[in-house]
Order: sequence, then C-alpha cells, then structure tokens
Amino acid sequence: MERKHLLLVFLLVLAALPMAPGMPVFAITLMNYIGLGALVAIGLVLLTGVGGLTSFGQAAFTGFGAYTTAYLTTVYGASPWLTLPAGMAVTAASAVVLGLVTLRLSGHYLPLGTIAWGLSLYYLFGQLEFIGGHDGIGAIPPLTVFGYPLMDERSIYYVIWLCVIVAALMTINLLDSRMGRAIRSLRGGAVVAESFGIDAGRVKLAVFVYAALLAAVSGWLYAHLQRAISPAPFGIYAGIEYLFMAVLGGAGHVWGAVLGAGFVVLLKDGLQRVLPQLLGMQGNYEAIVFGTLIVLLLQRTPQGLWPLLLRLVPERRERPRPAAAAALPRRAAPPPDGAILSVDGVSKNFGGLIAVNDVTFAVRAGEIAGLIGPNGAGKSTLFNLMTGVSPLSAGQVHFAGRPIGGKPSRAIAALGVARTFQHVKLRPDMTVLENVALGAHLRGKAGMLRALARLDRADEARLLHEAARQIERVGLGEVMHRPAGSLALGQQRIVEIARALSLDPALLLLDEPAAGLRHLEKEKLADLLRTLRDEGMSILLVEHDMSFVMGLTDRIVVLDFGTKIAEGSPAAVRRDPAVIEAYLGGVAHEIAVN
Repeated sequence: MERKHLLLVFLLVLAALPMAPGMPVFAITLMNYIGLGALVAIGLVLLTGVGGLTSFGQAAFTGFGAYTTAYLTTVYGASPWLTLPAGMAVTAASAVVLGLVTLRLSGHYLPLGTIAWGLSLYYLFGQLEFIGGHDGIGAIPPLTVFGYPLMDERSIYYVIWLCVIVAALMTINLLDSRMGRAIRSLRGGAVVAESFGIDAGRVKLAVFVYAALLAAVSGWLYAHLQRAISPAPFGIYAGIEYLFMAVLGGAGHVWGAVLGAGFVVLLKDGLQRVLPQLLGMQGNYEAIVFGTLIVLLLQRTPQGLWPLLLRLVPERRERPRPAAAAALPRRAAPPPDGAILSVDGVSKNFGGLIAVNDVTFAVRAGEIAGLIGPNGAGKSTLFNLMTGVSPLSAGQVHFAGRPIGGKPSRAIAALGVARTFQHVKLRPDMTVLENVALGAHLRGKAGMLRALARLDRADEARLLHEAARQIERVGLGEVMHRPAGSLALGQQRIVEIARALSLDPALLLLDEPAAGLRHLEKEKLADLLRTLRDEGMSILLVEHDMSFVMGLTDRIVVLDFGTKIAEGSPAAVRRDPAVIEAYLGGVAHEIAVN
C-alpha cells in the first residue's frame, strides 16, 4: 500500500464510522473530541513544528471562537454560521496584538510569553460578567444544515471532520508553496530568511494568526457541540495538551496532528476509566500516569508517531525534474563601467573591540574581486555590514549608487545582492530543490491566501523551474530531491551558491565558497564564476585558498585586524611586503616561483 492509499483508507473509514452497525455513541463522541483537538494541533504543526515558534496558549484562541459564537447566538439570536466569521475576526485581531508583542521574544522567553498571556486570558474569561464569568454561557443553539438542527454527536460529526480535512489540505497546500518555504526557513534563523528577501517578522505573524484561526474554528465547533461553555476548557492545561498532540503525532507532519490528537484523547479516556478500577480508589492519578507515559514515549520516538507509521508504507519514488515553465523575468544588468559596490570608511565596533576599521574599497561592475586576510581579520563581519545583517558603526555602503547602510537585509536583497555564508546555512530537512527555491522568493508573487487555495501553481512552477535550472548549472542535478543535510559539506556550499543565483543577483557575495571542495570541484566552481562574470555579474569572494583566489580574481583587497593593508591586482598583492608578512608568507613565495 502506498502512502496516498493509506490516506484514502483513512478517509473512507472516517466517513463510514458513524454508520457502522453497533457503533456506540460514546465512540463518536471521542472522535468528535479528536477532531476538535486535531484542528488546534494542525495549527501548532505549522507554528511550532515547522516554524519553530512554541506556543502554550492556543487554548485561549479556542476560547475566543467559542465565546464569540456563544454570546452572539444567545444574546442577539445570530445564526451560528454567521458567528464563525465574527469569531475568526475577533481571534485574528487578538492574535495580531498578541503576536506583535510575543513574537519579538526568542529562545525560552517565547514559550514563557505564551504561557503568560494564556493564563491571563483564561482568568479574563472568568472575570467578565457579560459572558457569564466562571459560570459561562448555556443554552447555545445547535448548528443547523438546511433547517435540520445538529443536536447529537452523530449529526455534528461530519461537520467537525470536514473542517479537519479542509484545514489539513489547506495547510499541506501552504507548506507546498513559496510561503511554505518561507515558513520552514524560520527554523534556520531570521538571518538566512531575510538575506533572500523574506520578511521574517511578517511571516511569523502570519503563521501565528493562521494557527489562532484554526483554534478559533475548533472553539466555535466546541460551543455548538457542548451547547454550554465555561472558562475551564480554555486554560493553560488544555494549551499544553494541544502542544502534546502536535509533538506526539510528529511536529513537522500535518496528518501527524490528527494521529497525535487521537492518541492523547484516547489515552486520557482510557486512563480515566481503567485507573480507578486498578487502584480501587478515586483521584487524579490519570494525570500522573499520563505525564509519565508522554515522557517515555517522547524518549522512544522523539520525531513523533507519524514518521513511524510512514515507515510501514513504501517511499514515493523520486520526483523528476520540475516541469518546464515560463522563465522568470531577469534583472537588468548594471552598466559595465563604474563601481557597483562602494565601501566608504566603514567601521564596526563591538564594545571596545574594533572589528572593522575605516575600510574603503569598491567592486566594479563585471569583475571578480577577492577579500582576503588571516582568520579574525574582519572579512565575514564586513560581509554582514554590506548585507544589513549588522549595523554600521561608521561609514557608508553604496550599491549601484544607492546608500544601503542601515537598510534591512531583505531590502538589500531586493536590490540584487545575494550571498552565501561562512558556515553553511541550509535547512537540512528540506530538499536541495526547496532550499534553492528559497533564493527565488522575491521573484514570486503568490501570497498566503493563494497558496492555501492552491491557486499559486503557475507561480510555483516558475520558481521551481528556475531553482532546478540553477541546481543543474552548478552540477548537482542528480541530488535535486535529496535532503540538503544528507550532502557532503562541499556539495552544501555549492547548493548555497545555487540558492544565491536563484535571486538573479547583480552582485554575488561568496564567503569561503571553495572550502571543502576537491581540486576538480574547485576548477568547476572557478569556471562557473568566470561564466557569471562574463554574463555581467559582479562577484566579491572571501577565500583562504590562495591558489584559487590568485587564479580567479581580477582584483584583491587584503584585511588585517580589521584594517585594509593592500589592494590591487593578484600579481601586485602577491608581491606586497605587508601582505606577505601579515598573511601569505611562504605561500606567496611558492606561488611567485611557480
């Protein structure tokens, strides 16, 4: 059985379950609660498992959905279906406000922040008298379909699971898109995402709001299933359970959220029924056993249950090269004369440490320039200053005549500046094709709404076609669909170059591109860079392999302790006494002799 058949079997069983002979109502009730939990967990898969943003406060968003529909239907007699968009609007507004504050936090402060507002909203629900305080709201009308009230568990079952399936498919669509790659890039840190034009802050907020909206739908369904609500189901304990569902199912897998929700709901129910019989006394022992079992399970299966299930079915065969699509628009080449990059009196201080000291140089259009110096000379720091990763302490940087000092990385990338990194920064769990397509992010137009509805296929085809073209250009076509983390270090560096080329840059900044490459691979890389130069691209590279630099570059700038000590042609730099003393030494003599 293939994986698509496994999903089809699941959907058929799901559809037939309520109609099965002898199926008890209690089993349908459990399935309804599994569906409600799965809706929240799907949002957490995207937020936490994919985006790396841990939240313990999702139960509060279910409260917004539940209380909005309960209040509007009982006080104003509104139709339950009309209260769904109202609840989603209230939830979205709240999520934007909370996200703007919370998502500024990082590390362990982010989950602590979600706990803080999760607790605050739980107690707020209990204090507001117009929504019933701790007593809550009762007599909530049921959902109706074509005038038929969905009064019992069986009748509302299909509505709940239809919402789950739609949410899962929409989330899968989103992940298989330009915006989905942007979301996955967040786990690698904002530096990489911003370097290719992704607004990390906006992407984080969009994911946060999307997860909150799925939780609101769950709360809306819960209110019309129970027909009475109180603050109890929307507290921090419920928020922890939702996170358990996502993690146990497989934090990076959408259908794992459904599996995780089923596991948690069934385990809790089983413990509540079995433990009192085994122990012969009443008490909250199920919470103790539940917590212990969860810890043991996470130790045994840290990746979750869904990856274990996938091992039982065959892997899908490797996909072919992306289908041909219309070429993306190309950036106009800069004029062949004049400087495309000017660094004027740039300095960078870290407290009392001067990392870069009054450095001035230029990169002309259509040339390959080298930036060399001993370890700690300030080369990578200077790259970060030129690309907006770090702010300037003094001086200015101009690109194509425009000042870019102080601009964010994404704005500099939009102008046509692409880079690689000293330490490889790829998403190891994403394929080579997906990593390289990240570089083309700014060349696509489809946003989140089009991705959710899968209306972005033409745009996506062009981006993937461009990514495939660049991968084949650098000679890695045979590993296009392999996870980037499975490649050798040298190959990963080449993937970074392909990713940078997908931006269609006018200026390419390469930080130690030849590190880890064998001799023949270096020769192929040099040929590629010469071809790019001949096509009008300007290149500035940092490299420690002096033979590679001397044989490739048109001009070299030398740094030592953050200060420029030489600049000129390779031949002139090779003979410069200050360079020989500071950096090249015997290597320069050997090159000169040869």
